[in-house]
Amino acid sequence: MHNVFTAGAAGFGTGLSLIVAIGAQNAFVLRQGIRRDAVLPVVAICAASDALLITLGVAGLGSLVTAWPPAMTAVRWLGAAFLLGYGLRAAVRAYRSPDAAMHTEGSSVRSRRRAVLSCLAMTWLNPHVYLDTVLLLGAIAAAKGPLRWEFGIGAALASLCWFSALGFGARLLSGVFARPSAWRVIDVLMAATMLFVGVMLLAGA
Repeated sequence: MHNVFTAGAAGFGTGLSLIVAIGAQNAFVLRQGIRRDAVLPVVAICAASDALLITLGVAGLGSLVTAWPPAMTAVRWLGAAFLLGYGLRAAVRAYRSPDAAMHTEGSSVRSRRRAVLSCLAMTWLNPHVYLDTVLLLGAIAAAKGPLRWEFGIGAALASLCWFSALGFGARLLSGVFARPSAWRVIDVLMAATMLFVGVMLLAGA
């Protein structure tokens, strides 16, 4: 029992250390949380996607991924195009609408659909997600032998806890972001993050 708990805790810590790093997905979840726009589906997509990819990694899919480099190349180019486009949109918002504060409550069906589609693209078109979950976590889990699934469960739980805290906890900042100037700051940060990650993907980093 002690070994099971230790393996799970190791998976939780390792998963958290990889997920918490600032990136396009985290920036997107934070923005949706502050807006209180489709937070539950966005958090669910991120956590469920990580859980699925971690499961595939623990099951040994990493060796198949590394054996088919064209797949990762295609994902990298698609992901870069999406992130660069999203980053440019955020930059335009920051430049054109300094006085248009974004509402922090409520969301239309259209905005919810857009948020879900953007979250799916942000998650599944980011090759770093595959590297962290399928390859890296999968390799570490393999070293745990018979306890690899406990390690994987711990990593998936870390993802669920992090995205829940980021998405639902962001509403605590809604008072600050009632001011238009604050939204300009968040859009500038969003643009910088998306554009940087997109350029790094094109560079093959």
